[in-house]
Amino acid sequence: MRRVVAAGIELEGASDHGVSEAIYLRDPDGNGVELYFDRPREQWPHDANGELAMVTRPLNLDSLLDELKEKV
Repeated sequence: MRRVVAAGIELEGASDHGVSEAIYLRDPDGNGVELYFDRPREQWPHDANGELAMVTRPLNLDSLLDELKEKV
């Protein structure tokens, strides 16, 4: 994410899927690209029956960038 931002590459989207975080962009040839990070399995959301409960929510990019700053 840090390199994408530094390169001035425009994002087409960003999603939080509960089990992963993903950003979407286009490469120079116009191909769609998804970059994602899987959360540790113990953090995956489950419903009341214990089934995996994936979601699609907007990814908080400001929070993600703040996390990256903390790790530098």
